[in-house]
Amino acid sequence: MTAPTIIYTHTDEAPALATSSLLPIVRAYAASAGATIETKDISLAARILAAFPELLRENQRVPDALSELRELTSSPEANIIKLPNISASVPQLRAAIAELQSQGYALPDYPETPSSADERDIRARYDAVTGSAVNPVLRQGNSDRRIPPPVKNYARSHPHSMGAWARDSKTDVVSMTEGDFRHTETSAVVTEDGSLHIELEGEGGESAVLAGDVPVVSGEIVDAAVMRVDALKQFVVAQVDRAKREGVLFSVHLKATMMKISDPIIFGHVIEAFFPRTFARYGDVLAAAGLNPADGLGSIFDGLASLPGGEEIRASFDEEAGEGPRLAMVDSDRGITNLHVPNSIIIDASMPAMIRNSGHMWGPSGEEDDCLAVIPDSSYSGVYKVFVDDCRVNGALDPATIGSVPNVGLMAQAAEEYGSHATTFEIPFAGTVVVADSSGTRLLEQSVSAGDIFRVCRTTDVAVRDWVRLAVRRARATGDPAVFWLDETRPHDARLIEKARDVLAGEDTQGLSLEIMEPSRAAAHALERMRRGENTISVTGNVLRDYLTDLFPIMEVGTSAKMLSIVPLLAGGAVFETGSGGSAPKHVQQLLEENFLRWDSLGELLALSVSLELAAEKTNNARVGLLASALDRATGRLLEEDKSPRRKVGGIDNRGSHFFVALYWASELADQSEDSALAETFSGLAKTLEDAQDAIMRELLAVQGSPVDLGGYYHPDPRTVDAVMRPSPTFNAAIEALGR
Repeated sequence: MTAPTIIYTHTDEAPALATSSLLPIVRAYAASAGATIETKDISLAARILAAFPELLRENQRVPDALSELRELTSSPEANIIKLPNISASVPQLRAAIAELQSQGYALPDYPETPSSADERDIRARYDAVTGSAVNPVLRQGNSDRRIPPPVKNYARSHPHSMGAWARDSKTDVVSMTEGDFRHTETSAVVTEDGSLHIELEGEGGESAVLAGDVPVVSGEIVDAAVMRVDALKQFVVAQVDRAKREGVLFSVHLKATMMKISDPIIFGHVIEAFFPRTFARYGDVLAAAGLNPADGLGSIFDGLASLPGGEEIRASFDEEAGEGPRLAMVDSDRGITNLHVPNSIIIDASMPAMIRNSGHMWGPSGEEDDCLAVIPDSSYSGVYKVFVDDCRVNGALDPATIGSVPNVGLMAQAAEEYGSHATTFEIPFAGTVVVADSSGTRLLEQSVSAGDIFRVCRTTDVAVRDWVRLAVRRARATGDPAVFWLDETRPHDARLIEKARDVLAGEDTQGLSLEIMEPSRAAAHALERMRRGENTISVTGNVLRDYLTDLFPIMEVGTSAKMLSIVPLLAGGAVFETGSGGSAPKHVQQLLEENFLRWDSLGELLALSVSLELAAEKTNNARVGLLASALDRATGRLLEEDKSPRRKVGGIDNRGSHFFVALYWASELADQSEDSALAETFSGLAKTLEDAQDAIMRELLAVQGSPVDLGGYYHPDPRTVDAVMRPSPTFNAAIEALGR
């Protein structure tokens, strides 16, 4: 028997605050079974600081934890619990930099338009920590996401609310029918290891190297696609007119964090199309002031306050907003529109919320209404349209009776679109983009115009084959049918289908139901079975993995944060993700205002349980296995006893929920008979916590209701956070006594 080590990531916002409360409990319990819990700080602030060690004092430097984890994922011993982190937009990055500078860190400003080699280096370092900087590093394996039985059973016996749908609902989903990434995609398969060279050949004879020496391996699928900016603008203008004509809310839904190059640019074009007169008249002034629509209306409005003539420009925005369709709102009370901040309209969160809420979003006056959901690229938008159309006809889904749609997702090695950041470009002049291999053979070509968005995506052969085999394993383990959501008319998907069939030919699939369906048809099929209470495994690419593992769980159990998310690493270890619920900035705001954190750590508990199971198996440590099984039972009891965090001051919050986790976990360990010494250790703790329950709850509830200052938002003071998140001296003493 050896001592296992589990890596617990320190991230951002609500998950990081919850970690300060939960982790001392986990460490104490794990230590009793000979396991060690180590932390790695991959928060946005830590990633920024790690990028500039030479500018910091020695006592300010932090290790590059993300690089350390990158190395660890190649080890079969890797056992990592990954909590949600900020996938920073540029406005968030700038805010984090300013906060760190105010704390005495000698960081450079973010250069909007770098003009020197030094500024280009600074910009490159900052850009490397924005968007999807973390997930592609850790996800060196494919995705296995599903609702654990205790969570599903609880949702069936305690169904969450679902808004009723009207048959005459005007809510609709609309996307481009030409000129988008879906309709311009071309694809090829690399035949030998080497590299790609991406070059723009201009119509007038000029040329520009967009990327050189992009590494590829034999069997890799390479795609090239273009979002044609003229088609995009025409499309958005038409949708603005339609929303106004039909009297519905206008909303746009993108992925401006994960797709950190393409989608912010698209977002900026949507804003320009919504305010055409303002940008025609003042666009040059805004650009000269560094106010970029890709950063959102909020950033522009903030900048206008100090800009000469800013009031006049703001009045122009307000006038056009009044003349156009009503904008869907992110926060009506604070005047934050759907166009304010790119990371506030993340499609995989915003669309399920709208579908769950009767197809409604919130309008400028706080009213609910039907909306036009504008998703410019049509690659996956049809899935959401199927949901909207189905609910309009059949009504809302019933959590008490519906089946489940778990997912096997292709995401290893930054597969598909999510790995395209380094090979996505805004085209500077018209011409042809050529993608050539090491021998100079032109694999792919795309004609482009100035301003178009061009991207190359890659998907390795080993990732695809592992994905198909994982789907087979899940189908065999569950007995449920598995459907590959692939469109044979899409060039990339056609390549995947060919590889999938090749792998399946060598697998034992007897008795299994395995089908391939175009995504919209697959969505309709899954929904039909779901309404009958039947389960269907969705086997998808990377983006659909992201979309579906919010969409279906939000319908099934009310939130994607309650999903079990496992990444079996290609090297043999595993990453256990704590759900898809994001880092919940609104929860942090409530804590700052009321010292109340409603973040639900259920995702962490689910991840920890399977992480402990793996640790026990890998190290032959039976005690760690007992910790895992006891935690499973304790989590079920937590749900049944309704000890999850409430939403408002006066009830238990995240910290109170953690107390009951500790109490139930200790009780379950005390009641097990396999290890008498472990049972004796925890019987004492269980009695202590039970006897002190009233005193502990008084201490936890007493701090609620008043504002708190954490000494920073992106980089709070750890001692202050510890004091805020562990406010019960009685509870703290009981946990600390366990290790003595």
